[in-house]
Amino acid sequence: MDNAPRDHGGDLDAAQRRFGGDAADWLDLSTGINPVPYPLPALPPRAFAVLPTRADMARLRAAAAEAYGTRAHITPLAGAQAAIQAVPQLVAPGRARVLVPTYNEHAAALRAGGWTVDEALSLDALAGADCAVVVNPNNPDGTRHDPDRLMALADRVRLLVVDESFADPEPRLSLAPRLHDGPENILVLRSFGKFYGLAGLRLGFALSSPEIARHLAGMAGPWPVSGPAITVGAQALRDTAWQAETAARLTGDAARLDALSLRAGWSLVGGTPLFRTYATPDAVAAQEHLARHRIWSRIFPYSRHWLRLGLAGTAAEWQRLDTAL
Repeated sequence: MDNAPRDHGGDLDAAQRRFGGDAADWLDLSTGINPVPYPLPALPPRAFAVLPTRADMARLRAAAAEAYGTRAHITPLAGAQAAIQAVPQLVAPGRARVLVPTYNEHAAALRAGGWTVDEALSLDALAGADCAVVVNPNNPDGTRHDPDRLMALADRVRLLVVDESFADPEPRLSLAPRLHDGPENILVLRSFGKFYGLAGLRLGFALSSPEIARHLAGMAGPWPVSGPAITVGAQALRDTAWQAETAARLTGDAARLDALSLRAGWSLVGGTPLFRTYATPDAVAAQEHLARHRIWSRIFPYSRHWLRLGLAGTAAEWQRLDTAL
């Protein structure tokens, strides 16, 4: 039985229980989701009324392949989380190593699947694992790992899982373009909802060899994503103008958030264009201070000082955060 803590951002109901207020009163900065989402197209009734066809799925896979610059086999899933849940069943349980600190669902899912999970503090420490997990760029400290080093690591493990859920604004970090001629034991996870700001759509992708893709598809079943997710995803993944504009805006807004936090006396630990993690004198006190202004943030059980903030979206939200800090 899995007893590992599985706390997350986005737990606004917990904030309301502790500090009061309705959901509408709160500014939720506890996630790394783009606060200015992709504009939803008009959805045809067919997207809701009929089961997705093979042609629909092929259209979505083609759009993802184009967006990620890959010739790997692509398995659409209900978010990157669905792939994380499937990883423990891809190969027989053994000894896994997860590069930490990082998103805690990887270790929790592996333990729940019968794996022995060890924490690793460096890429080299992952060598020899039956399953090695790296998040690139990492959540929550933003550590980046050179794709060449990750490709070399694949030769030293049985299965290498690289979670690229926050890589959209930094495509140079991605292994996706290398998978067509690289080792066949690499699984790359991509989130759609974070960069496109549509987490509730529940869409993500697993990029892999044909064999891994067959296993994933078998576990996911015949309709792993919804008709609306296919329609929106296929359009957004091909909207290169919106992608470029959004990456630039996120980078600028991340710098803006750094400036506000520096003024508050915090120092930057790291992050991505979608979230920033700061060292504070007391993370619990900092979170409670922001909560009194109805702003929810993310703290971590393994650090007394780290606090993570997502980005504000509207001018009013930025002013509200500025005042609180």
